[in-house]
Amino acid sequence: MLLFADYRYLYLLLLCPVFLLGYGLLRHLRSRRVKAFGDEELVKALMPSWSRSKGWVRMVLFTLAFALFAIGLARPRTGAKLAERTTRGAEIIVALDVSNSMLAEDYSPNRLERAKLSISRLTDRLQDDRIGLVIFAGTSFVQLPVTTDYVSAKMFLGSIDTGSIPVQGTAIGDAIRLSIKSFSAQSEKSRVIVVISDGENHEDDAVAAARQAAELGIKVYTIGVGSAEGQPIPMDGGLLKDKDGNIVVTRLDEETLRQVAKAGGGAYIHAGGEEFGLNPIIQDIRRMEDEEFGSVVFEEYDEQYMYFLGAALLLLVIEMLIGERKPRRKLFDV
Repeated sequence: MLLFADYRYLYLLLLCPVFLLGYGLLRHLRSRRVKAFGDEELVKALMPSWSRSKGWVRMVLFTLAFALFAIGLARPRTGAKLAERTTRGAEIIVALDVSNSMLAEDYSPNRLERAKLSISRLTDRLQDDRIGLVIFAGTSFVQLPVTTDYVSAKMFLGSIDTGSIPVQGTAIGDAIRLSIKSFSAQSEKSRVIVVISDGENHEDDAVAAARQAAELGIKVYTIGVGSAEGQPIPMDGGLLKDKDGNIVVTRLDEETLRQVAKAGGGAYIHAGGEEFGLNPIIQDIRRMEDEEFGSVVFEEYDEQYMYFLGAALLLLVIEMLIGERKPRRKLFDV
């Protein structure tokens, strides 16, 4: 399998169609100027050495060379061999509320998007820790099993919205119980559940679930999202209303989240500021005893970038040698 050490350079490939379209536009404008100058056939007769096709050949070669150069910069490589690797860290499962109330705009642009941004920043600060992701509303779902693949974690995180769970509600207890089951078999001590929610729990006994986690040595932290004053919920271009036609206002239930955190041996934090309340949790995790995790990884890689850069250089040389004029003599005279 071909892997890329720095995939960001692959975005340069988006310029390839721009080159071809731009050149086509220039050729079209040139043709219009020639027609304005005089009879097109007469102008061609005055420039017998100019080749129409060689210009396109040169542009195609340049575009291919640029594409190969961009791929080379991304450093393609193949795995040479598998090896066992031992890392030390904690296992963190983030349980994220994706109910409709998370669309409220206490934060910019809304509660859910702000929470997703903070989780993404959390992954940037992890080293050898494992992270998993559980999403919940009326039911719960494992969006990402525990992993050290932080790139995949961000990809899965980006796909989350309020439609990810079809059953509406806020079942915090169910999310905690599912999170407990989602830790790896290797993990025994340094295990943390971070619940991010507005706390409006309508489905189950979240405190009992947190207490169960604490009995298993798992700390439960809660981050409250929203405000006590409450906010309406944007929905389908308007505001969400109840069956009586009244606008639904969602409020932060801090008391429930405090009780859950206390039962889970963790702490409650009201989301706010740039770090959204994650800094104190990260500091507590750093004070935990790291566990050893064994995993199978590609230990060595065969770099392939030099072949792509070499091919790009060859195409550029060919492109420069072609020129735009027709050859003066034909290879075979008829």
